[in-house]
Amino acid sequence: MEGERIVKLAGDPQHPVTRGFLCWRTNHFLNLQYGPERLTAPLLRGPDGVQRPVSWDEALDVAAARLLAIRAESGPAAIMHYRSGGSLGLLKSVPDAFFRAFGPVTVKRGDICSGAGEAAQEADFGECESHDLFDLVNARQILVWGKNVLVSNPHAVPVLRQARARGAALCLIDPVHHKTASLCEQYWQPCPGGDFAFAMAVARRLFERGSVAADVARRCDNVEAFRALAFGQPVAAWCADADVPVAAAEDVAARLAAGPTAILVGWGMGRRLNGGAIVRALDALSALSGNLGVSGGGVSFYYRRRRGFDTSFGDRRPPPRTLSEPLLGREILEAHDPPVRAVWVTAGNPAVMLPDSDRVTRALASRDFLVVVDPFMTDTARLAHLVLPTCTLLEDDDVVGAYGHHYIAASRPIVAPPPGVRSDLQIIQGLAERVGLGARFAGDARAWKERLVSPAAAAVGVSVDRLERGAFRNPLSPSVLFAEGKVATASGRVNLLAELPAPVPPRAPDYPLALMSLSTDRAQSSQWSVAPEGLAECTVHPASAAAAGLEDGDRARLESAIGGMEVTVRCDPRQRRDVALIPKGGHRRDGRCANALVAARLTDIGEGGALYDEGVRLRPV
Repeated sequence: MEGERIVKLAGDPQHPVTRGFLCWRTNHFLNLQYGPERLTAPLLRGPDGVQRPVSWDEALDVAAARLLAIRAESGPAAIMHYRSGGSLGLLKSVPDAFFRAFGPVTVKRGDICSGAGEAAQEADFGECESHDLFDLVNARQILVWGKNVLVSNPHAVPVLRQARARGAALCLIDPVHHKTASLCEQYWQPCPGGDFAFAMAVARRLFERGSVAADVARRCDNVEAFRALAFGQPVAAWCADADVPVAAAEDVAARLAAGPTAILVGWGMGRRLNGGAIVRALDALSALSGNLGVSGGGVSFYYRRRRGFDTSFGDRRPPPRTLSEPLLGREILEAHDPPVRAVWVTAGNPAVMLPDSDRVTRALASRDFLVVVDPFMTDTARLAHLVLPTCTLLEDDDVVGAYGHHYIAASRPIVAPPPGVRSDLQIIQGLAERVGLGARFAGDARAWKERLVSPAAAAVGVSVDRLERGAFRNPLSPSVLFAEGKVATASGRVNLLAELPAPVPPRAPDYPLALMSLSTDRAQSSQWSVAPEGLAECTVHPASAAAAGLEDGDRARLESAIGGMEVTVRCDPRQRRDVALIPKGGHRRDGRCANALVAARLTDIGEGGALYDEGVRLRPV
């Protein structure tokens, strides 16, 4: 700090995970904190369509009047509350509680980020959770499957290096060549979506080698059914489907047999039409090879960040209607009896975050009343009738769950928000007072934080006081998952996949490249700490560029069946010839929104978004 201004951010050197360093995005977050996009007053759209600053009293009076009128005229289902993750503070769930009390209103279902993967592990294991991050040092083999840890989980990198120093061998499996390959001794590059076939080749080889755990029949259901799936075709045929050599299946099977072997599962694989089946196949590899429930093993997709917290605040009434998040644009436009007349957006930017973004934008812009609560002027906020400025993570008073590890914490404000900015809690409290719910939502942030702690968590020492004193590992999260030999399914046994997923339609010949819009070290979805200039870059193999009559540095148009965007071509011979890579989630207003090219489709389970099955092509401009 210099006076009342933050001048530098760094990781807490006393925290076991952050250890004094942060990702590039957070290191540069002050560019957003003090940048020109920061909102510092409510904005109300006038009859001329222009958003103008208004007082908080006028803003909340308008919000209350419009919501009350719509509820009276069309019922609470005509109002939708859309909430995403934002800063992942748990008090972001207070608006959920308000809209349950006010309605309950329409809400979203499914999960655009991790729906298929979470559903897969819940089907297989009864819960979606991971070993302790630091248990990786006990692994002899680590399979990094579809995950770029240097970008998506940089605080795991020192742990992986420590594991490697202790003798662990690392193998990367990913259709995209990225920096994590530098950490690994072996790299296999299957075709986009080929992970299921690759996993089945490995499974068959485990059976053939006799590398299946001796107690697998006792610990797993559907063993014979899964074995029949694996033997549905030869290893060579599975490998041909995945476009990897047979040696790849041999190598991965040997690594699983040489355990303890940990599998780190990237979320991108779940964002496919067969995404749930892919994750279930990886779960099966861990269980079959005896790497489940042992130190240094496990299959890690997600850390239960809300474990021990109660975000329902005692109200679990079901909503009158839900709309699928990945299909949100279509479902809002098609909703009737009643139509969706109002949408309140908390902690999200759906106009950019969701597939078929043109239709999402049309759906949101055509509502009677759209409210967006955000610190910044996002593409969704530009559509709104009312924009309410809220706190950044540096100004918030909140509790944060675990993310990529099991440490939970209290988030305390470092600086006061700018004049004219209110927290999400204060905004809801102001609205609640105007609709007759003031008493129900009274209380300061400290009181609400204490309400989040469940009795089970309190019984083992979780408290706001303890969280505020520093790093605290969630005592409800086991160090080794399923170490007692049972999983959380009804039978206590792993529920192995018993049916093949539906075949994924091949890409149309006119769109030969698989669009892979991936996270970068510089951006988190549509939030760029340092806004890039110029066109988005599309990285392809030089042969793919040449096939389109293009060279490195050329300007081109990247097109799908539903949209297009102008890009600068970058050639990388390390990439496959059937992929096109662009940064994930740029601003729509800058022509950088990859979701404008992606059709809205669902994953096989979990109602996730099948974001990575879109075919595209490049054309010269």
